[in-house]
Formats: sequence, C-alpha cells, structure tokens
Amino acid sequence: MILVDSFGWIEYLAEGQLAERYEEYLTNLAEVITPTIVLYEVYKKLRRERREEEALLVVAQIMKTKIVPLSEEIALLAAEISLKYTLPMADAIVYATATKETCPVVTSDTHFKGLEDVIYLEA
Repeated sequence: MILVDSFGWIEYLAEGQLAERYEEYLTNLAEVITPTIVLYEVYKKLRRERREEEALLVVAQIMKTKIVPLSEEIALLAAEISLKYTLPMADAIVYATATKETCPVVTSDTHFKGLEDVIYLEA
C-alpha cells in the first residue's frame, strides 16, 4: 500500500513534469490509500479550475482507492504530528493516516521533505 497525497494526484492529473513518476504509484489503484482530506483537496482544486463533470470523473477514479476517513484516532495523531513537525493541518492528517496504515507517503510537497517513510519526488 502507498498513500499519494493531493500534490501528487494534482501533478499527475495536470500532466505536470512529474506526472510519469506519479503514474508508477497510481497504476494499481487498489494499492493506493486516500485520506478523505485528499479527496476534498483534489476535488476542490479541480472543481475550481475545470468543469464539474471532469472533477467528478476524477473522484470516481479516486474512489477506486482505499478511502480512509478522518477518525478520532487519526485526528489526535495528526495533532501530535503537527506539533512535532510543524506541519499544516491537512499535511498532518495525511501523514497520520499513512502512519496508521503503515505505508509511505508519495509527494512533492516540501512540507514532507525529510520525514520518515516519505517518498519525496522532485524535478
């Protein structure tokens, strides 16, 4: 299992310069974990920049992954992680979800750079 954060999904969907590298992690969606906060962030960005139909098509793809809701346990762990690493709320929730699910985070978000169990992709 692997967790691709919002940054990765958006880079992949926008066919950015790292899209091919993210594609390696998104070929088998059944092996991808998606926190509900990532679903929110990706849908919001796509909805703002594209038509609703396109955003919903992406949501349909994301729904093929293992969706992990924000539980009380993850929320408290995220708060501790945020305090320890000074991560913003959404990033702390993503990292806490990956920690609970014992899988790495794949990202290009600099907030995660240098953290344990992070596959950091850079151009």
